[in-house]
Amino acid sequence: MSMAGPGDNSRAKSKTGTEADTFRRAVTVSMRALSGDNELEVAFAKDKPALTGSRARLPELPKKASAADVAVTRGLGDSMALRKACHDAAIHTRLAPEGRQARAIFDAVEQARVEAIGTRAMKGVGDNLSTMLEDKYAKANLAGVTDRADAPLEEAIAMMVREKLTGRAVPKSGERMVDLWRGWVDEKAGGDLDGLLNQLDDQNGFARLVRDMLVSMEMAEEIGDDEQAEDDQEDDSDEPEGDEGGEEGGEDETGSEESQSEEADSSSDEQEAGESEAAATAAEEQAESEDLDSETPGETRRPDNPFNQFERNFDYKVFTTAFDETVGAEELCDEEELDRLRAFLDKQLMNLQGVVGRLANRLQRRLMAQQNRSWDFDLEEGYLDPARLVRVVLDPMQPLSFKQERDTNFRDTVVTLLLDNSGSMRGRPITVAATCADILARTLERCGVSVEILGFTTRAWKGGQSREQWLKQGKPANSGRLNDLRHIIYKSADAPWRRARRNLGLMMREGLLKENIDGEALLWAHQRLIARPEQRKILMMISDGAPVDDSTLSVNPGNYLERHLRGVIDLIETRSPVELLAIGIGHDVTRYYRRAVTIVDAEELAGAMTEQLASLFTEESTRGNRSALRRRAG
Repeated sequence: MSMAGPGDNSRAKSKTGTEADTFRRAVTVSMRALSGDNELEVAFAKDKPALTGSRARLPELPKKASAADVAVTRGLGDSMALRKACHDAAIHTRLAPEGRQARAIFDAVEQARVEAIGTRAMKGVGDNLSTMLEDKYAKANLAGVTDRADAPLEEAIAMMVREKLTGRAVPKSGERMVDLWRGWVDEKAGGDLDGLLNQLDDQNGFARLVRDMLVSMEMAEEIGDDEQAEDDQEDDSDEPEGDEGGEEGGEDETGSEESQSEEADSSSDEQEAGESEAAATAAEEQAESEDLDSETPGETRRPDNPFNQFERNFDYKVFTTAFDETVGAEELCDEEELDRLRAFLDKQLMNLQGVVGRLANRLQRRLMAQQNRSWDFDLEEGYLDPARLVRVVLDPMQPLSFKQERDTNFRDTVVTLLLDNSGSMRGRPITVAATCADILARTLERCGVSVEILGFTTRAWKGGQSREQWLKQGKPANSGRLNDLRHIIYKSADAPWRRARRNLGLMMREGLLKENIDGEALLWAHQRLIARPEQRKILMMISDGAPVDDSTLSVNPGNYLERHLRGVIDLIETRSPVELLAIGIGHDVTRYYRRAVTIVDAEELAGAMTEQLASLFTEESTRGNRSALRRRAG
């Protein structure tokens, strides 16, 4: 008998690691080739599969992967690559219906279209996608559904469309779901389904046919001639002209607000110019988030949180948005200066970093403690529980026992830190705020929580170009906000901390910090957050005072900006799925926000931020555990 020594084990592990690495490289190369994006970054992790811009995340294969496991992963990769290659987010957003159910069908059918293109062109891709779909519906327990209420209509229609476009049968695990809806769909929109194949390679024409199908099912309104002509005109133009729209916006405070928002949308995908433009910019924000909505190709789309615009129920105007800007931190200074500013920040915080780091570690331990797996046992469906199979062996009349993993809600969470970049934050407060944001982003990223860091200020003191234009026009009355906004993206939610780290050094730049218009900054951060695909959204405002802009307040009532801020806060707190909290530095913000704390010294900021976030997650975990106990008791 031969015995294996330690060297044999290491060689076996090395071989396994090499095979896994080879598989990852093969999938990455395949996805880049299929998507046409040579810069596509592909990562493998235990987190949920996702496609965000030029970053894709696929599930890590189990240690003893079967052929089906490999095909499922390849199918997810092919689905994402086809989405990137064959899908235009702008067209999709422009033609999407408004209703939640209609939008879910519209999205699912579009995903079926891009996957059908790959299936028809490459048999291997089609086989991978079929295995991925079979696995998806099996895990969703749709093979045995008996009621339409348990069978998602959007998925059933997507499978019927796939069947028409590719000629491939519906996956076995999805047959019951489709059978429940097939008769109803054929009766309502069977003719519309037949015409989709002719428009397979034309997303615009395909989307219009899907809209017709939704009209036949009485789920959407028909696209009018005026809207169609406008859409066709937009398709013909590479770029809408924004400067002229912005100039006209300064002359009319109500009728030209839409032209102002068009200018803002064309000049920047992310520019938000205030409450009066929120409805117009919602479509642009939806286009920006299209990749996020398609985060997991082939997976049932999560319902949206419908909060796309704010009511115009408070008196607030914007004179012009022509000079506002939303920029990344790296656009405001060159790389060399950013490196120098970051080094300066690190030097200033050498002593403070240890204190903040300990607090961050405490937060991480609390979050990780909630991340431990927990299961509900003795269920009628779910994963087979092997530990209880002995009962069946001893008594064949005993039923099989199943288990299901409990949801850990904070895993699917995004946190936005909105930092006041006003002049009053200069010195120690902004230094501490930058450090806390830096370390919190790093900590939450380790726990699987996405973090976005934003800042807000103005481009100039005393009004800037907006005031100059106002003076040229003869100082019109009731001009509203009269300064040039500057909204800064230090770290987007999808950017890893290591890439955005040096951006926070920008806060140390002389002359960056000016006025603060909090209400519009909250709107901007909220609109970015609401477009995210995560189920739970948290917005934390860090400020050291009430909104102040001398130019605006010189031509409006003294509480003009504060009244607008209160209105925005009330709408977010009462009608938005976003959880809003605030930390005031030397300023009582509890009179504005329901969930808020006020600290006297900037040194207390680190503790306040970590404790507030930890309490939010703890409350959610407690609610989740209580719900689970109630379900088991019932």
